[in-house]
Amino acid sequence: GWRMHNQRKGRADKPLSECQKRRNRRIAKIRARVEHPFASLAQLGGKALRCIGLARATLNLHWKIAGYNLQRLCYLKVAGVVAF
Repeated sequence: GWRMHNQRKGRADKPLSECQKRRNRRIAKIRARVEHPFASLAQLGGKALRCIGLARATLNLHWKIAGYNLQRLCYLKVAGVVAF
């Protein structure tokens, strides 16, 4: 059940069809939901850590992810989004 999810690319002499545009849009929705948190993590300093040991590295990454989650929560509160 695994399929390639590469987006199609048009050229000047052969533009994308409507079906291909819809397919690209469907793929882009999923990709954006997955890649935006990783981009935010990169802005917070990325996955590069300045500590020794797996336990400290894990804790450091958990702090960065918790910081991202807090930023996201504050944004959603200001935007007026109600979760439940």
